[in-house]
Amino acid sequence: MTASLPTPAPAVSPETQEFWAATAEGRLLLRRCDDCATVIWYPRAHCPACGSQHTSWMPASGRGTVYTFTVVHRSAVEGFRDALPYVVAYIELEEGPRVLTNIVDCDPASVVVGMPVTVVFHDTGAGSALFRFRPA
Repeated sequence: MTASLPTPAPAVSPETQEFWAATAEGRLLLRRCDDCATVIWYPRAHCPACGSQHTSWMPASGRGTVYTFTVVHRSAVEGFRDALPYVVAYIELEEGPRVLTNIVDCDPASVVVGMPVTVVFHDTGAGSALFRFRPA
């Protein structure tokens, strides 16, 4: 394995404040439409499926599968350059949405589409944590 990925603090908005606060506690939250039950990613106050403004937070299982991925072998971004190679992936969560993240705690060559993964949290030191996934 390579060096740890950097953990830059995310930009937090009023719409995402509760999401990022939950990550600092080791919890993954998703929004769900109270009218049509669509599970929403990325966190926002309206439903992209029906336009409803009636949404609420729900706990996510933290489990999913690799939908697609790439192994990054070259990076011009300081910090990430020291962690080469690393995996950037779309994870299809059990709840339905696909999230863009990193796969960690494994050899990048071992990652395959369909691989079961589970969430882990990497503290940013700024009251939030980055959600990443590792093999289940």
